[in-house]
Formats: sequence, C-alpha cells, structure tokens
Amino acid sequence: MIDRYSRKEISDIWTLENKFRIWLDIEIAACEAHAEKGLIPREDLAVIKEKAAFRVERILEIEDQVHHDVIAFLTAVGENIGPASRYVHYGLTSSDIVDTALSIQMRQSGTILLRGVNALMAALKAKALAYKHTPCMGRSHGVHAEPTTFGMKMALYFKEFERDRERLERAIENISFGKLSGAVGTFSNIDPALEAVVCAKLGLKADPISTQVIQRDRHAEFMAALAITAGTLDQLATEIRHLQRTEVREVEEPFQKGQKGSSAMPHKRNPILAERVSGLSRVIKANMNVALDNMTLWHERDISHSSAERVILPDSIIALDYILHRMIFIIENLHVYEDSMIENIGRTGGLYFSQALLLALVEKGLSREDAYALVQGIAMRVWKREGTLMELARKEPAIAGKIPGAEMDALFDMSAYLKNIDFVFRKAGLD
Repeated sequence: MIDRYSRKEISDIWTLENKFRIWLDIEIAACEAHAEKGLIPREDLAVIKEKAAFRVERILEIEDQVHHDVIAFLTAVGENIGPASRYVHYGLTSSDIVDTALSIQMRQSGTILLRGVNALMAALKAKALAYKHTPCMGRSHGVHAEPTTFGMKMALYFKEFERDRERLERAIENISFGKLSGAVGTFSNIDPALEAVVCAKLGLKADPISTQVIQRDRHAEFMAALAITAGTLDQLATEIRHLQRTEVREVEEPFQKGQKGSSAMPHKRNPILAERVSGLSRVIKANMNVALDNMTLWHERDISHSSAERVILPDSIIALDYILHRMIFIIENLHVYEDSMIENIGRTGGLYFSQALLLALVEKGLSREDAYALVQGIAMRVWKREGTLMELARKEPAIAGKIPGAEMDALFDMSAYLKNIDFVFRKAGLD
C-alpha cells in the first residue's frame, strides 16, 4: 500500500526487514528443536544463534541471481554463520518458512486491526448514548419513512462492528497455524514431533494436515473478515456522506482549520474523509475475490497464489487499518446538527404519520384496502403541497367521521414513534 494510506505501526509488519526477521526466528526455532532431539550439536546451535544475521540488500542481491527468495535468504544468513549453517533449514521446504511466517504476520496485523475496531466501537457507543433520544428522519430508498433517532443509527453500526470484531477474532484464530511438514506434507525428512514444538515456540498451533503449503481457505477467511469490515465502514461512510449533503446537512465530518475544499470554490466543505473510506473499501472488497481464487491450487501446491498474496494481503490489511482510523477520527469529531434533523422531519408535511392513520382506520372497522386507499389519496396531495397530512385528514369526511378530533391529535404525535428506543438500546446491550 502506498505511504499516503499507511500507518507505520502496521505497515512495519509487512516490510522485508520484518519478514526476514520472522523467517530467521523460525529457522532458529527449528534448529533449537533439532538440538533438543540431539540432531544438531549444541556447539553448532550456539554458533547459529550467535552469528545468524542478514542484510536485506544482500538477500536481494543474491535473489537477483538465483530467482528464489528463500534460497537467497538462506545463502545470506549462511555467509554470516559459516560451516554450522549446514544445519539451518534442515529437513524443511521453503513453504515451511514462508507460510508459517505469513501466519505470524497476519496474526500480528489482526491484533492491531482488532484494536482499531474496538476504538471505533467505543466512539460509536459514545455517540449512540449521547444522541439516544435525538429525533431524525429514517429513510428507506432515500425517501422519508418514519422518525428514528441519531443514537439509533450509531447503535446500529456499533452492533455491526461488534459482529465484524467476532469475525476478525475467528479469522485470527484460524490463521494462527504453522507447518513444518516438508515438501508435500508427509514429514519425509523431518521428525513430525518437531512441528508442534516449533509452532509452540512461535505462538502458533501446528496445522492438523497440510501439503507443501497451508491451505488457502484460512487466508480466504481472513480476507473475508477484512472485506466485510470494509463493507461496514463503507456503509457508515455512505451514511455520513448522504447526511452531509447540502439539502440534508444533519451531520458533517470534521473540517479543520486551514483546510480547503476546492481549488475553484472557496465555500466548499466536502466529505473527503468519508469518501476516502468508501474508495479504499472497494480495494479491500475487490481483493477478496483474489483470495477466493487463491484457494484453487494444483495438487499439493503451485505458486499461483504467491504473487497475488504479496499484493492483496499487505494492501488490504494496511488499507483497512487506515480507514478504521480515519473513521475513528470522523466519528469522534462529527458535527451533529440537531436543528436540521428536526427541520427535515417536518419537511414532508407529516407524511410519516401515514401508517398510524392507516392502522387507526383499520381499528375503526375499515378494511385494510379501503383504509390504504383513503390514506394514500390524501398522502399524494401532501406530496403536491396541498396541505399537511393532518390538515387533509381532518378535511376528508371518510376519515374525520371515523376519528374524532382529540383522537386525531394523538395520532399525530411524533413521540409515539420513539417510545421504544430505550427497549432497543437494552436489547442491543447499550443500556
């Protein structure tokens, strides 16, 4: 991922320096396990641990000749160790190192992503509670439906990110596996007992069965957790972008001192942060398709997945981390315009009371079809600005004759729509 959309904490995990450091940790852990079994002399193990080192530049220089990154790595490390290097990588295949290291990188990244999700959930919960009873218009198909509260909107996303967190936790658990099972998973040149020992040293579990590689359903599941979380972020960003439209202006993302919105129009305050979240979420979601394709490998392994993973895994992880932190900033500093929310509720002449009026007529003995036709008839006139729904209902004999004045007044009380907000919050665990 380009630096513009990267945070150092997580992008450092995907540097060559860190990758090769993990490779070396795995090789040393394997040597230690061999030594415990008496397969490597203790004095040679001591030399390996003392002298094992690498320079990224030297590895790349060798790789340019041999066209194999693991061989280049082993050669560079061996140059520093000397004769004892003959025990490094003993009985292993390249993917024993590469796939086990990749699991570690993904687990490290997942831990950071979880912290981001938790921070965003905390920000959403704070907003949900602060605006729990702040009325705003609910919309379906982009059209006014019935009133809700802004706190309800925030609570909804809190719960969705809670599910995202659960998915990410499961994905981290299922990617936290290593393998040291050799060229086709049969342990042909390594003691099978060493795999669990080495994996435990690295904080991993041994994959129950593998080929030359760890099966890519694990990686696809991890990518799915990233993609779904990106989808939630996109949905929240889209909500903010709509509510910031000039005609709506119920919320606004932070606009900092000195910020400029347009090279041509000095008045512009655009939702660029939310738009950036939406844009990068598309990259992550698109990469999910590649992860699914990577599940299909020839027999015990081919290398078609490798080049793709070198792009989609770090890019998706770093991008998700970035947009999580952008959204945390947006939510924590969101401008909420309660007056605009009230103004927008009244913009459609009380049309949102149509269902209450319909049900009241049904309770008075009308068929649902007849009641629907009556209410729809006056509602269409409200759209034409001939009056409010209450005004036209009072003037319609077939309605006014069924519902007396005081009862009509009670029907057109917005608080009835919000009477169960506390119940919803309790049900969502936000009381």
